[in-house]
Amino acid sequence: MPYLDQYRDDVETFVGVCHALAASKYVTGHGGNMAWKLEENVILITPTRMNKGDITPSDLVFINLAGEVLEGTRNPTGETPMYINFFRERPDIASVLHCHPPVTNAFAVSAGREHLMRPYFPETATEVGPVPTVPYAEPLTQQLADNFLPFLRKYNAFIMENHGLVIMSPKDIYWCKMMTDLLESTSISLVNALAFGPVKEISPAGLQDLENTMRDRELPMFGAPGVNDGLVSLYAE
Repeated sequence: MPYLDQYRDDVETFVGVCHALAASKYVTGHGGNMAWKLEENVILITPTRMNKGDITPSDLVFINLAGEVLEGTRNPTGETPMYINFFRERPDIASVLHCHPPVTNAFAVSAGREHLMRPYFPETATEVGPVPTVPYAEPLTQQLADNFLPFLRKYNAFIMENHGLVIMSPKDIYWCKMMTDLLESTSISLVNALAFGPVKEISPAGLQDLENTMRDRELPMFGAPGVNDGLVSLYAE
């Protein structure tokens, strides 16, 4: 059975996220891409050079962990080397989304403090985590993919310097979209607050309490399994 039929419901969800990204203007033109590991060696990925608002199921591509096309009439995104690195280095991850949410992207070009590395809201601290800045490299290159390597095992969200946002999750692609919405909402609040002056962070004691929240809600700790002890140590660095 073709993968397109075998994973009909997942394909529908995937296309829905593509369209939602475009409607939210998190992607424009041909920008942005995403991938969802459906089996150990089967990855659903966006095609290259398409507006995400125009994508239909027949446009999608299935690849393996070597980047080889298993099914599809189009070529996969030019950022495929980046996704191969992600899934190889983080086998716990099921889905990855790259886009350009306008306010969050302001931090991709800001030369100031890495504000998204700090805890401001409980939801963002427990569901997105710290967001480090990955050094700039030419898009669609192996160098860009490799620039993530020092950060991949510790974090689940990343700002690509002068480029955009990447969010990954052990959950499905729709969860990645929800986390993108959450981070963009946080960025909007943060930018508004910075206009008034210094901003307040959640204290270490507050972070300790939020670790209880994560356990109660069965939220996994960020990073590869066993890498991070908890929120307090993660945000202390």
